[in-house]
Amino acid sequence: MNNANHPSSTKSTPAKSRDSERRLGHRVLPDPLTYNHAYPSMKRYAELLALRYDCNRTRHAYYRQLDLLQRHFQCDPQSRNQDHIREYLLFLKFEKHWKSNTIRQAVACFKTFFHQLLQQEPWEVFSQIRTKDHETLPVVLTHDQIVRLIRGIRLRRYRIPIKLIYCCGLRLSECLSLTIHDIKGEEGKLLIRQGKGLKDRVVPIASEMLEDLREYYKFHRNPLLIFPNAGRGVQEGPALQARMHAATTPMPQCSLQRLLVLARNELNIPDATVHTLRHSYATHLIESGASLHTVQRLLGHKKIDTTMVYLHLTHQSRENTRELIEALCHGLPR
Repeated sequence: MNNANHPSSTKSTPAKSRDSERRLGHRVLPDPLTYNHAYPSMKRYAELLALRYDCNRTRHAYYRQLDLLQRHFQCDPQSRNQDHIREYLLFLKFEKHWKSNTIRQAVACFKTFFHQLLQQEPWEVFSQIRTKDHETLPVVLTHDQIVRLIRGIRLRRYRIPIKLIYCCGLRLSECLSLTIHDIKGEEGKLLIRQGKGLKDRVVPIASEMLEDLREYYKFHRNPLLIFPNAGRGVQEGPALQARMHAATTPMPQCSLQRLLVLARNELNIPDATVHTLRHSYATHLIESGASLHTVQRLLGHKKIDTTMVYLHLTHQSRENTRELIEALCHGLPR
């Protein structure tokens, strides 16, 4: 945190392992290679996924689609043909009512399994599928609603991460996995490690938000984590301080999500979620004049199309990002 109140930092990159996922607060998923495979073909598929994808969550998602297929037909998926897959996809669409992106994931899984692993000729059914997402605009809170929401969260260990998510446009997992090595106070920057797609990025952080983080850190002084798990027991005073100092895992994501639901109900702010804060951050920046490409970079979007959803608001040309970040954070409850 570039501050005398915490240990000096050295740059480190978290390993892509179960221990790393646990430390970052993610739900730990087993590697498909370790599964008790129902059929040899599924074992070979797990091996192919291990060669193709570094991210274990991606491998798990693809393997799960194949497992659902074999559970549906109660047989080796290798024995299924194009007609079976067509029948199954119709079942997913009209009986299970799967969303378009989930159906696309299943199709990608089957293409990999039947075409690349089993070396089948390309199947016509895959070219016939047309899935269209039903576009809905994200929920966005006004700045006044953000102020009310943050002020309504009385416990500091919940209020500070909520405020940080809004002030830096973070995903929930990105916020809670922050370590002392990720706060570059003298530079006014925040390093986001292993975000979506396992990509790192750097975002500006307002001086007021930095001061809040420093004051919060003085309470627990955990040797690594910014938002350590408070654990169970007395929720105040030296006992809480000691547990947080000794914690090796961050605050569970569900704790913050549950707290926000309670706060929004109490304040009558419907539909607000933790991710709504990220949407609000992006929208408020564009309203203030940040360019679309600047917001894309700050959010860590791979494609500009993802960021363009925020263009339903007026777009101006002013691009002083640090000034915008300072203005965004100014005046929020401390």
